[in-house]
Amino acid sequence: MTLAITRRATLLLGALILAACSGGAGTSSNPDPGSIAACDPADPATHNECGTVLIGLTDADGDFLNYTVSVTSLTLETANGRIVDVMPASTRVNFTDYVDVTELVAAVVVPPAIYVKGSINLDYTDAEVVVEADSAPKDAVVTDLDDVELTQTSLEIVLSNRDQLLVTKRRAHFLQLDFDLAASHTVDIVPTPARAASEAFIVAEVHPVDEKDIRVRGPLVEANVDEMTYTVAVRPFHDRVTDFGRFQVHVTNDTEFEVNGEVLVGADGLAALSAAGPGTPTVAMGTLTTADRKFTAELVLAGTSVPGHEGDAVVGNIIKRDGNFLTIRGATIIPRDSATDRRVHFHDDVVVEVGPDTKVFRDGHRRRSILTIDDLSIGQRVTIRGEQSEATTDSTAPQILFDATQGAVRMHVTHLSGVVNTILPGQTDITLHAIDRRRADIFDFTGTGPSSDLDADPMNYEIHTGGLALTNLAAGKPIVAWGYPTAFGMAPPDFTGRSFIDYSDVRSALGVGWGSEGTIAPFAVTDITGLVLDNQNPDIDQRHYIKQGPVLIDLTSLDANTTIVPRETGRMLFAIKTRDSLRLYSDWGDFYADLTDSLDGATKARSMYAHGQFDADSNTFTAAKLGIYLLEP
Repeated sequence: MTLAITRRATLLLGALILAACSGGAGTSSNPDPGSIAACDPADPATHNECGTVLIGLTDADGDFLNYTVSVTSLTLETANGRIVDVMPASTRVNFTDYVDVTELVAAVVVPPAIYVKGSINLDYTDAEVVVEADSAPKDAVVTDLDDVELTQTSLEIVLSNRDQLLVTKRRAHFLQLDFDLAASHTVDIVPTPARAASEAFIVAEVHPVDEKDIRVRGPLVEANVDEMTYTVAVRPFHDRVTDFGRFQVHVTNDTEFEVNGEVLVGADGLAALSAAGPGTPTVAMGTLTTADRKFTAELVLAGTSVPGHEGDAVVGNIIKRDGNFLTIRGATIIPRDSATDRRVHFHDDVVVEVGPDTKVFRDGHRRRSILTIDDLSIGQRVTIRGEQSEATTDSTAPQILFDATQGAVRMHVTHLSGVVNTILPGQTDITLHAIDRRRADIFDFTGTGPSSDLDADPMNYEIHTGGLALTNLAAGKPIVAWGYPTAFGMAPPDFTGRSFIDYSDVRSALGVGWGSEGTIAPFAVTDITGLVLDNQNPDIDQRHYIKQGPVLIDLTSLDANTTIVPRETGRMLFAIKTRDSLRLYSDWGDFYADLTDSLDGATKARSMYAHGQFDADSNTFTAAKLGIYLLEP
């Protein structure tokens, strides 16, 4: 990023929000429906009288490379004051792992009730936080707004009174927590370590505005081949001990399994999992249907195929290849489960050695025998199982040599972002900006082609599109692609795309701040149809941008003011935060009425942050989520 805002990330709200996309604000005084005495979460004999809350954790896109803290407790409270603990044990969480996926945190049996509030406790005493500064990692500390380093933080959870968390017996209810790092922190990368001023901003939704694939981890409890299901004891993140509840996983005839290094499909894979027996570690990726809360797995790893079980593992992107040595950037190192002296940690660069005996798998690819280490090329996101030769957790230590010559590599779908150069039949050439949110200039494409003149060129990166529809792609417009880099030494094309998002649908973020004193007039025009931002307001500070996929747009450089409108369909969430209140809305009209009443000439706007889509041609930002922080006199 070339703007001054690279030194200051977006700041928005000073609150923890727990809402089911509300249409109003406040706290419910409605009593619990019926008696809750019959349900005792500690007594399995009463569980037919209980409900279940499925808690998922995700994160919005941001500039943190690692943000690991301990979540020590998470509680919910009913309208009559009953407190229920939905996080049975403390666990360490790296929130940056969940930009593209939602992690199932717990499946907790709770009494039927209307849940109106709660709390979450975060422990920063042993936090690991890393930001990107000039394309390099830099350690950071998290502070409050007075620049005091955080240690223990307790945050209140607020639920709205119109669309609350209503738990009924014998039903599962989904709650997604979104820890929006970009909206919650102001980052100053100049000092060493960098400093991230925090106002925790977590949005929790019963019906998420942005739905993502879900990951479910935990040891096998039982498998039912006839019903095509299996049950796990939920163990989120990399927890190896705690039981976070029971959860049933459904599989289909198309579900891909890798069980103890063997690739199987459907019932054959489930039978292999069943034969592996209770206690076998599993990781499943799939989708959760909102109507019946049924989770269906697309990919299941089990046994030794689970990273960190009976071997070390490293996760990240290949940025360089020298023969059989791969350099992995943005690496998360997962020590084997027997390594009690080590824990999961971030280490930006890890050198991995592979060899002829290294097994190679790819998500969605069932013919493992035709994949070799030759398929491992620059940019590819991978999980590598092997042995860490240097047992260190020091992120500042020299590059770690990781031995995977007798191990395995799993290739994951890789994300590209860039700007379209040309569109040809079956091919799109782009200016590559980032791979999995890491800047393109950190990747060394030497050797990707059969000769140096055919190596991948980030200024003209060639994507094979096949017969995919590219209706809305246009030269000069942003593009996001999912797929796999071409086998090493075999470019061009440089990448095979499986799906694309054109500029009209690229997820965009808007961030603007008006300094610590705020501004009386943040908008040039306020109208029920939309808000016209005053892009030239003299109170605007270093935050004044729209990030449209890979493209960063300076609001102050635009020829006209930017219009902000709500999207026409789908769920939305709008928030107004002051020092003493938090008001949530799913209806734009209600939000607009509150906002215009609040901007009374004395109240000032301090910051605003929004997620949605941006149309550069009309200079219009269509918001699915928007929050504004007001300074009352």
